[in-house]
Amino acid sequence: MAGHIRPRRQRESGGLGSEFPDVSVLVASKAKSRSRSRGGVPSFISSGCLKSRDAVKLPAFAMLLIAYVSFLLLLAICLGLEFSACRARPGPATNPAFRQFQLHFYRVYFLALWADWLQGPYLYKLYHHYNFLESQIAIIYVCGFASSVLFGLVAGWLVDRIGRRQACILFCATYIVCCLTKLSQDYFILILGRVLGGLSTSLLATAFEAWYVHQHVETHDFPKEWIPETFSQAASWNHGLAVAAGFVATFFAEWLSLGPVAPFLVAVPFLMLCGGLALRDWEENWHPGGVAQTKFTRSCVEGLQCLLADSRVLLLGGIQALFESVIYIFVFLWTPVLDPHGPPLGIIFSCFMASCMIGASLYRVATSKKYLLQPIHLLSLAVLLAFFALFMLSFSTSPGQEAPSESFLAFLVIELACGLYFPSMGFLRDRIIPKKQRAAVLAWFRLPLHLLACMGMLALYGSGDGLSGTRHMFVACAGLMLAALLAVVSLFSVIRHDTELRLDGQEGLQQNGPVPSGL
Repeated sequence: MAGHIRPRRQRESGGLGSEFPDVSVLVASKAKSRSRSRGGVPSFISSGCLKSRDAVKLPAFAMLLIAYVSFLLLLAICLGLEFSACRARPGPATNPAFRQFQLHFYRVYFLALWADWLQGPYLYKLYHHYNFLESQIAIIYVCGFASSVLFGLVAGWLVDRIGRRQACILFCATYIVCCLTKLSQDYFILILGRVLGGLSTSLLATAFEAWYVHQHVETHDFPKEWIPETFSQAASWNHGLAVAAGFVATFFAEWLSLGPVAPFLVAVPFLMLCGGLALRDWEENWHPGGVAQTKFTRSCVEGLQCLLADSRVLLLGGIQALFESVIYIFVFLWTPVLDPHGPPLGIIFSCFMASCMIGASLYRVATSKKYLLQPIHLLSLAVLLAFFALFMLSFSTSPGQEAPSESFLAFLVIELACGLYFPSMGFLRDRIIPKKQRAAVLAWFRLPLHLLACMGMLALYGSGDGLSGTRHMFVACAGLMLAALLAVVSLFSVIRHDTELRLDGQEGLQQNGPVPSGL
């Protein structure tokens, strides 16, 4: 049953993890039987209650087989492309002190990334496991997005005020509390957990990089030209960690039958180790005293002025808001579309991340000296692929005619598009947005992005039309992606003669943008 999750009941047997023993009940008290409106949840939240209707399902074994075969195939393609890229990539800096400093940073940073990815595959499943309606789950996600908007605006200022190392330790502490809230079946505690998750991801995106850059330049006095190498390697490892995290989450949640809360508990010791290593091994570094508050207020105004004064920046912000808001909605919808058909969600997640990794590897190949495609061309391709995938989903999620295998294929295409999109967008942002105003401009970019995502999810369940609501949402997302494509065409017409926005092939190998977070 795509697009609608019924109240929890005995499911058909078959497939790994078709029914989870509730491990969280060992720590939280057994939940009382719930009516269609969960006790303790305001009526306005549960008013979007969806009618139940059986969906056409593939046998659980079929989706299980599709998931594992796809994972092996995608993993083989990833390894082939990565080995090819390694041969073409220039050799890393051989300075022993620099290599030691990189390892010093990676040891802590990779633990943080690993703990973050472990929480991706089973988040929606956990809320469903606690018998919440889709409308109630949507509210939890919206609170998380709102938290990301709020803390994203002040994260840079907060990191500078309290110190970069302290901010990394704060990330670990808040994320541990966020994970532990998943043991509770209380609706408002789970909302609090999502708010803390928004703070944690904002710190993850700012504190670690800020600490590294300061130590690289100010403490060790290494050349600034070496900084992209560190983050390019980190991005490559980030893809691999994401793929492995889905596999490990499936191992604990389904193979060991510990339930969807297990990956969140597994993340806790890694976060503790991350914080402990940062406290023991990292030096503190600060923003110059007395400047941060003034800088924060002034930078917000300057960022808005930069956004409105340059049509290239405005178009770039429009593309980011349209494309990434659709990705946030996709992050919410993929589980209820596929889960009723019995696939292992962690393996599905690994397939998504492998597909994204393939996209990033294809970007490196396409921008190499051999092919010399420009980032704006690959950005256009990414948006076009996402549009066709969403168009496919508008048919594969039709009520009563669900085609989960086709939906899964469309989701893989979206992730492939993400792998092309993020490094392309990262390159254009670096060249178009002035460095001085970049942080403030990106904060303004995120505002309409999260607003569109929140409005989309609220619109999906506000009408109570659950039977065709998911299909209608994918149609709307296709419309947003079409608008993004038009914005890309407009941006191309503006910058096509700008030589500063072209790369020479060697530079493209360093543009290995992040995997979309939140999955």
